[in-house]
Amino acid sequence: MTGRECREFLQWALPRLRLRWAGFRKVQGQVCKRLARRLAALGLENPAAYRSYLASHPAEWEALEHLSRVTISRFGRDRGVFEALSNVVLPRLARMALREGSGIVSAWSAGCASGEEPYGLQAFWRLRVLPALGEDVGLRVLATDIDPRLLERARQGRYPASSLKDLPEDIRRQAFTPLAGGGVLLREEFRRDVVFLRQDIRRERPEGRFHLLLVRNLVFTYFEEGLQREMLDVLTEKLLPGGYLVVGTHEKLPDGAEFSPASPAVFRKGDEKNGGR
Repeated sequence: MTGRECREFLQWALPRLRLRWAGFRKVQGQVCKRLARRLAALGLENPAAYRSYLASHPAEWEALEHLSRVTISRFGRDRGVFEALSNVVLPRLARMALREGSGIVSAWSAGCASGEEPYGLQAFWRLRVLPALGEDVGLRVLATDIDPRLLERARQGRYPASSLKDLPEDIRRQAFTPLAGGGVLLREEFRRDVVFLRQDIRRERPEGRFHLLLVRNLVFTYFEEGLQREMLDVLTEKLLPGGYLVVGTHEKLPDGAEFSPASPAVFRKGDEKNGGR
């Protein structure tokens, strides 16, 4: 299978999965390698043969959707986002939680992969936000992903040292323990308030509403525009009044989205009538 054949196949297949080719352009190599392995396993010579196979085996579309998942994650990815969270957003949400009387900031990390985002959020919270805040406020993170293998890796809390390269040195030192066989282990205190669930954000969402919702490099990169708008309605409903939605640094919300820019890639939901905080 040539690169051109793979690209043409993806441009045909992705819209049928309600995905957008533009989001896959830079990561197509990852998907094409998986696709090549799948064709070999099925004994098919090329993408044209796979198209015929899909037509006669509709259940194969589910396998193709699995092949199209992109998992690129590391701790502290897009440092500017984490700086905005720790310097501006999380302190505001902490004060909101204190006014509410709960003393708990609730966050949902959607498409959490191996846990780097929710665990990283806890690390910045405990090592940056709480010392500056001087208040007893908790952060609870619910993390969801569709891939059970990634979730199991997340629960183990073991990572290659290279996954920490974007973290400040003091956070690497305080949050992780080097392992004798290589890699690092996230210390227990940074795992305590993170819960993982297997969910497909298109079909399942956690119960309740959240102060903070992180949906970086997922909905607004890979989903087609109509699905983006549907998901934005869902995400808006899952946010508390005055809460924050965090997207990828190269993503933008669909036109007409009723959020106020708070900092790069961070958007604030307006206060509801008679419900502002």
